[in-house]
Amino acid sequence: MTHRDELLAYVSSRLGGSSMSEDIVQNVFLRLLTTDKMVTPETLPALIYTITRRQIIDYYRRHTTFEQYEHYIKRVCSDETSMESVFSAHEIMEQLEHGIAHLPENCRNIYRLHIYNGMKVGEISKELGEGYKSVEHRLGTARKVMREQLLAVGY
Repeated sequence: MTHRDELLAYVSSRLGGSSMSEDIVQNVFLRLLTTDKMVTPETLPALIYTITRRQIIDYYRRHTTFEQYEHYIKRVCSDETSMESVFSAHEIMEQLEHGIAHLPENCRNIYRLHIYNGMKVGEISKELGEGYKSVEHRLGTARKVMREQLLAVGY
């Protein structure tokens, strides 16, 4: 807590004074409190710096993806195309569920936990009590099958 203001200034300088700075600092402390790694006074500054740097990179990655998607939607909606060319969220969910139904049983649950609950491979592994590599492999298989399913339909 003694270095919170210093960390906030660092994040603000990297984000150009964005209002997200407070949220990122909060996420850094949350990650720090929930880490299962051994933390010592010697490793603490490096760990905080690494977590902060990754949070900032994630912010920019999400921000860039959002902007790309926003530009795509504006372009699609502003072109003289019919509304049938823009898929509705309902149609996409139907195709997603149809694809999930075609997944092998051992991949289906893992894919649902990843997509709907936003769980990472490590979290899924712990919840299901299965090996990390096994879960990672099955999630990769599920993604590949889903990609093929959605491409076959035209998404």
